[in-house]
Amino acid sequence: MKHALSIFRMDAAGALRNPWFWAYAAAVILSCASLFAAGITESRVMGFTGLTRVLLIFIQASNLVLPVLILIATVRTLVKERETNVFEYLLSFPVGLAEYFFGKALGQLFVIVLPLLAAMALSVLLGFIGAHTVPWDVVLLYTALLFASSVFYVGLGFMLSSIARSQEIGLGLALFVWLLFIALLDIALLGLLMKGMASEEVVFAIALANPIQIFKIAAISLFDPVLSVIGPAAYFILDSFGSTGFMIYSLGFLLVGGIGFLLAGFAVFKNRDLV
Repeated sequence: MKHALSIFRMDAAGALRNPWFWAYAAAVILSCASLFAAGITESRVMGFTGLTRVLLIFIQASNLVLPVLILIATVRTLVKERETNVFEYLLSFPVGLAEYFFGKALGQLFVIVLPLLAAMALSVLLGFIGAHTVPWDVVLLYTALLFASSVFYVGLGFMLSSIARSQEIGLGLALFVWLLFIALLDIALLGLLMKGMASEEVVFAIALANPIQIFKIAAISLFDPVLSVIGPAAYFILDSFGSTGFMIYSLGFLLVGGIGFLLAGFAVFKNRDLV
């Protein structure tokens, strides 16, 4: 455990010196601040206004951009150190493989979540300055969703990094998985519905195994508990889970899925030739 914390501190400190981290942090925080500067808080769409309106837009941006950013950042972590022979140096120290692997994962999770928390804190601060009502339940649940989503993609990224034999292959796998989640799965599901090749329940169940769909619907439920904007699928979700139950399912799916991917990645990592 002590060595895992040392790896975590070393990885986090290295990331804080990396220009990529500051570019990522600036993009997240400035995108949030720009929504206030653009006057989004004064607009009203489907009854949403003020800080709630800003969070609604920030959610949509996070759901599209955050997965690919996390996957690209994490998928290179292990394979890069394998290619540069860092493992041969590290394995000369009394550091266990589990301590190294999970310490690196915690370090990556820390540097990914930190700017997101800063953006949420900035949103609340600017909301106070603008005399807007702060929906604390939405802010806290959305922060929990962002954290759970980050855990999922960090775990997936580390599993892909354990499998990939080069950085190019790792990046290719990351982009393929992201496109599968974003576009190909949606297109395939729409095709199944249009052709009538599967029942609606099967299609909805497949959709609810997609982390991007889960995040999107859970985020919408924060503002629209009856999910009126997603149409007939709302009846399936609310009848199967209920509003609170679906939020619990979403958080649990993302957290358990991320931990599962992380454990699967470690199983591959410890059983292959590291040097």
